[in-house]
Amino acid sequence: MRPFYFGGQKNDKETLIFTGIVQAMGVIISCDQVSGVVNLVVDVGHLSSGVETGASIAINGVCLTVVSVENRNVKFQMVSETTSLTNLGRLSAGSQVNVERSYRVGDEVGGHVLSGHVACTVEVVKVVRTIGHQLIHMAVAEQWMAYLFDKGFVALNGTSLTIAEIDREKRTIAVSLIPETLERTIFRSVAVGDAINLEIDSRTQAVVETVREVLADKAFITSLSK
Repeated sequence: MRPFYFGGQKNDKETLIFTGIVQAMGVIISCDQVSGVVNLVVDVGHLSSGVETGASIAINGVCLTVVSVENRNVKFQMVSETTSLTNLGRLSAGSQVNVERSYRVGDEVGGHVLSGHVACTVEVVKVVRTIGHQLIHMAVAEQWMAYLFDKGFVALNGTSLTIAEIDREKRTIAVSLIPETLERTIFRSVAVGDAINLEIDSRTQAVVETVREVLADKAFITSLSK
């Protein structure tokens, strides 16, 4: 069964689907730059089974193309834009990462639809740990706050989560994690100062941008008032 793409077949203008349900925690074997390209090798464990060159896998929520596969180790290549925009450029051998293979038709969508296109990184500013619970507060760049809402969807390091708290004045959001999520993702070891990849919900972004355009269209607003 082939991965599902918007439009049916994968090309540069179409979007591969992920769901934000982390399937495994991988370990970076190596991360080396050669001629301006970063070669990233990740031990993805059992998820390497059936992976072919050209397939797409989300590493910490970043959609990457498989260059080669050797046993459990999968090799990817990243350009400077990817390493500068995401936290993958800050990781090194031994670092753990969240891994998800692309959605296949018939699979359960347990999270929400993701493209693997990270908007930015957010900084962890506070971690509150109690028995059976962990609350992570993160600072978000102002330009992305408009797309984030209380109880809305957000993807952090490729994990589909619900925003538990939002403070627009301080430009922070918080997510609440249960033991199951902590057990299955790298959030178990998150610390203040960590950079987390953020992908906003595309449907929310579309609605916000549409409303903005409508409100900016003075002719349209005038026509409604007549």
